[in-house]
Amino acid sequence: MSADQQQLLQTSLLAWYDVNARDLPWRQVRRVQGGPADPYKVWLSEIMLQQTTVATVIPYYTRFLEAWPRVVDLAAADQDRVLHQWQGLGYYARARNLLKCARAVVADYGGEFPDAEDELLKLPGIGAYTAGAIAAIAFQRPSTPVDGNIRRVIARLYRLAEPPPGLGATVTTHMSTLVPDDRPGDFIQALMDLGSGICTPKSPNCHACPWAADCMAQAAGDAET
Repeated sequence: MSADQQQLLQTSLLAWYDVNARDLPWRQVRRVQGGPADPYKVWLSEIMLQQTTVATVIPYYTRFLEAWPRVVDLAAADQDRVLHQWQGLGYYARARNLLKCARAVVADYGGEFPDAEDELLKLPGIGAYTAGAIAAIAFQRPSTPVDGNIRRVIARLYRLAEPPPGLGATVTTHMSTLVPDDRPGDFIQALMDLGSGICTPKSPNCHACPWAADCMAQAAGDAET
């Protein structure tokens, strides 16, 4: 795919996102609303969204912010209270690591999340995907986080039939040429929205997709497989 084609993909997806972005409490659409996203809110939402749906997370996220509006507030929290607030989200190791991470941010980084992926990876509970997502969304770093939605979108765009685990590396390679230097966070969130709402596992709504004309799987008629 040429550089011009890649730029067209970037432009069309971001234009679609500016109109169709999901209204989520932790999200800041840069071009529409202006200003950077809050790293604390991005991190909190990403940890909560692991193994959990957006609809389930929203009320928990809201309650957490009411109780602990800043990372320094969470770092000072009692673990039992944090676990109580977490009840219903499951995977309680996430809640314990949430508290450990908040305390590490305060102790080791002066209460400010680091903006580099390698530093983020040193924090408890933050893996490769979460570090990439925070770097892109909160700090506008052109990183390549790949979750299930993004993997599916890119696999269809390039018609990648490679089975896991090799598929993940191939998707990341393609992502590294697609993520723009301008608005990388919005681009990553646009891919998430595209995968969750249009490029779904079954019966993808290809007619509504901003990438339909360039999608190799759509052209071959085998997007679902």
